[in-house]
Amino acid sequence: MLTAVHKFRLLPFTLSLLLAVPSARASEVRQTPIVRAVDRAQASVVNLHSERTQHTRETQFESAGEKKLNGMGTGIIIDERGYILTNHHVVARVETLRATLHDGASYDASIVDVDPVHDLAVVKIDAPHSLPVSPLGTSSDIRLGETVIAIGNALGYEHTVTVGIVSSLVRDVEAENQSYRNLLQTDAAINPGNSGGPLINLDGEVIAINVAIRANAQKIGFAIKIDDARGYAAQLLDIRRRNQTWHGIVTRDIKTPRQRHLVVVSCESGSPAAQSGLQPDDVIVQCGTTRIEDGVDLERSLLQVSAGRPISVVVSRGGSPLSLNLAPAKYEGRTATVARRSLGSQKSRTVNLDDSVSNRSWRMLGLKLAPTSDVETRVVRERYNGGMRIIDVRGNSPAYQNGIRKGDILVGLHEFETKSLKDLEYILNKASNDASELRFRVLRGRDEVFGSLSLKAAAASDESTATR
Repeated sequence: MLTAVHKFRLLPFTLSLLLAVPSARASEVRQTPIVRAVDRAQASVVNLHSERTQHTRETQFESAGEKKLNGMGTGIIIDERGYILTNHHVVARVETLRATLHDGASYDASIVDVDPVHDLAVVKIDAPHSLPVSPLGTSSDIRLGETVIAIGNALGYEHTVTVGIVSSLVRDVEAENQSYRNLLQTDAAINPGNSGGPLINLDGEVIAINVAIRANAQKIGFAIKIDDARGYAAQLLDIRRRNQTWHGIVTRDIKTPRQRHLVVVSCESGSPAAQSGLQPDDVIVQCGTTRIEDGVDLERSLLQVSAGRPISVVVSRGGSPLSLNLAPAKYEGRTATVARRSLGSQKSRTVNLDDSVSNRSWRMLGLKLAPTSDVETRVVRERYNGGMRIIDVRGNSPAYQNGIRKGDILVGLHEFETKSLKDLEYILNKASNDASELRFRVLRGRDEVFGSLSLKAAAASDESTATR
């Protein structure tokens, strides 16, 4: 009996000794790669909450009216001043948008620019302090089957973390009037509200932007590869669009498992870049105080640089560092001076850029465009920020051959919205440098039609028309 009592009394003490050793070791064991990755990335993840008005139709049961719809999504901080990358469908047609940070601080957010074609958007908050920028990975070295982690505002549960693997490296997906190409597939649980949030690797780096799920399926989610997303985001932050200034540097992102850098392809004639001494094949290493890895870094480094103010640019030329001064100039996008040779003498005349772009659009694409009517504008703005009415399509042109028709509303071309001829001018210039085709999106009534225009066909069409 005494022995039994001693055994009974010693048992808790013995258990405490046995439990004490594992508990001391648990702190190390529990710091798994997943925990470390989440710790690194979570502070740069933003929860987005929105509100928009839905107009209801009159039925025999309900009168026509309006009702408020709440939305949710996620974003990642791409600049310490509060620029956030998310999906376009997260912010489309919203009337109010609020962003909540990991520390619980909440701010009103404004939309900077959107890319409906690739379903991306940049929004901004004004925080009183610098914000943590998401650790940047690359999608060039993603391995099939590797562990990935999704962080997001899943069904309104902020900063939800789910874990899975890479299920497929390349998927093309059609989802709710949206066409996606080259997506990553994962079995990490992705729910409504995860859209715009990061998919990270075990290094805590963002390798993709969560975008869609397959209805009526389990553990089938999709994400935009980060290399693609950053390429499109650079256009949304382009200082021509944001500041009405320009640098004239034509660049290419180089992202491989071993290197991530931004290479100068060319400098536009007479541009600040050409005047600075930048040359093709220069690798841009730093601009001001910003370390440069890709086009997003270059554009954000110049966002608050006023026209005429020089900024230091460090490049690697032939493997050696070189410091240059770049002074962005005011971008005059409405008029251009065109030199023409006439009767053996060269004369210069200033032409309206609208006429120049209209003629180029007709020659290259076979499209004549005009502003939308009030009724058309209201229809377009239900889903997009604007568009242009197609008033004529040239027979056998690239546009006609790919299904675009008179009366359609052009809302997207290449990587951008087409709200004006100024947008079209920028798109045609940009696309000639970095694309082999122009993806288009048009509205036909309330239906969406999309496809691609071959630049080779467009160039041939341009040449054929010009020689007639």
